[in-house]
Amino acid sequence: MIPLPEEHVPSWPRTLAGDGPGKASRQIRKAVEADLPEVLRLDREAFPDGPYPYFVLRQFLDALGDHLLVMDDGDRLHGYVLATPPHHASSWILSLIVGHERRGNGVGRELMTEMLGLLRAEGAAEIMLTVDPANETAVMLYHHLGFSPWGPLQEDYLGPGEARLRMRLAS
Repeated sequence: MIPLPEEHVPSWPRTLAGDGPGKASRQIRKAVEADLPEVLRLDREAFPDGPYPYFVLRQFLDALGDHLLVMDDGDRLHGYVLATPPHHASSWILSLIVGHERRGNGVGRELMTEMLGLLRAEGAAEIMLTVDPANETAVMLYHHLGFSPWGPLQEDYLGPGEARLRMRLAS
């Protein structure tokens, strides 16, 4: 079994307390079609030079919808995580995005914990991801969740000048 920060079997929607005085409660749930404009907004905010196009997000929802989780406070989305379902007990985290206004408040950890619980419940024994090695906050989050580097740094993994650190969580 994949170790998680807490023993947890996911069920959706999952309501979480607000992350401060006067903050609305939040919910982690599976994405629906109406979420796509907000998912696109988050993607453009995180990757202004290369967000996923709307049609790709639409196809991800259709093909991987059970593995596209969003953090919602009732007014807007504050993050999402997208993964592949396990295939031969292996899965990939394709994207983890947290809106700028919620970074540092545990949103990424909560989304990842939910997704890791889902993937574990579906039989994943190995979960892989890639991360920009310059994104120290994300690298640290993944380390805290039990991921470790896997192979050498891939200098042009996503094209020229687009280095990625491959990380893996294995049981």
